[in-house]
Amino acid sequence: MGNVRKFGASLAGAALVLSAVVAGGGTSAAGPDPRAQAVDAYAAAMGRDLGITEDQARTRVRQEATAMDVDPRARAAAGEAFGGSWFDAERGKLVVGLAGDDEAAAEAVRATGADVVRVDRTLAALDAAKAELDRVEAPEGVAAWRVDPERGALVVTVHDAKGAAGFVDAARELGPVVVEEVSARPATFAAGTVGGDPYYINGNTRCSIGFSVHGGFVSAGHCGGAGSSVVGWDGSAMGSFAGSSFPGNDYAFIRTGNGWWNAPVVLGWGSIPDRLVRGSNEAPVGSSICRSGSTTHWHCGTLLAKNETVNYQQGAVHQMTKTSVCAQPGDSGGSFITGDQAQGVTSGGWGNCSSGGETWYQPVREILSVYGLSLVTP
Repeated sequence: MGNVRKFGASLAGAALVLSAVVAGGGTSAAGPDPRAQAVDAYAAAMGRDLGITEDQARTRVRQEATAMDVDPRARAAAGEAFGGSWFDAERGKLVVGLAGDDEAAAEAVRATGADVVRVDRTLAALDAAKAELDRVEAPEGVAAWRVDPERGALVVTVHDAKGAAGFVDAARELGPVVVEEVSARPATFAAGTVGGDPYYINGNTRCSIGFSVHGGFVSAGHCGGAGSSVVGWDGSAMGSFAGSSFPGNDYAFIRTGNGWWNAPVVLGWGSIPDRLVRGSNEAPVGSSICRSGSTTHWHCGTLLAKNETVNYQQGAVHQMTKTSVCAQPGDSGGSFITGDQAQGVTSGGWGNCSSGGETWYQPVREILSVYGLSLVTP
């Protein structure tokens, strides 16, 4: 009986959507199409947090799904001239930056359905500059740093401009730099298997489940070290950390047993029906994104940047993705998802869900690759 709430609340929504898929869709005599209801609820949550109407949110969901499909083909078409890609909400399309004046490459990219803009530097050049900057020890005054393909620059975020001056100077030796200021240093969201559900490490620290994988689930590395024991929301034994990395990375694989099983679901916490996870197609910068966590539940925002290094008190964490979604202690490890595609696990950020803030996640594809895992999908 230990897992009744976990799988009762979580799989109820999953069962509804699965039954509709098996039936082939459409509205049946039994009632409205659960998939349409799920899309409506998802759009309502997006509209609330992004300040757009539900109709605009539904349109954006469709556009972003197309952009995720186009992105890898457009990247391949751009070849060595690839200067990064991002979703432009005003155009409703994927935009690809191209360095140089190769018109054949531009036409090949446009043929995939993406728009093209000219940029000064390739993404490879920007990534190489950032890799050099990652070797520089960051002082406490530095919050994070990343590449910005659209601006063709390294962006250094600081919360103490004077204390960060030396690091900013080092960045400028590598190329164009944009400095942004924030009011607080990022911090992890640890307080304390279905995405967003709570779990407890060594009986006290609470974190949130990211995504179910075959054999367990993935979450944040700062939640616990390898070998740490884990119990579920009800206090029953779940398993233990089979692998964990923090700082440097912020990911972990928790192997489950003791009667717990792994569902392809992220909790909607009553804000929306629970979401089925169907894959891990990577959303481009500019896409909407939502997060599920055990403290603040379901919130949405925008994907702001990729490949950002975040300078926590415990040390720097690399290759993070930055979002405008809020989070609070206990949300660590929880699910970031766009549509039905897993994006990553909550790491940390600044602010809260009352006054706003920003949150970073560790991309899920890297976690799956490192531990040789695969998502549980319908």
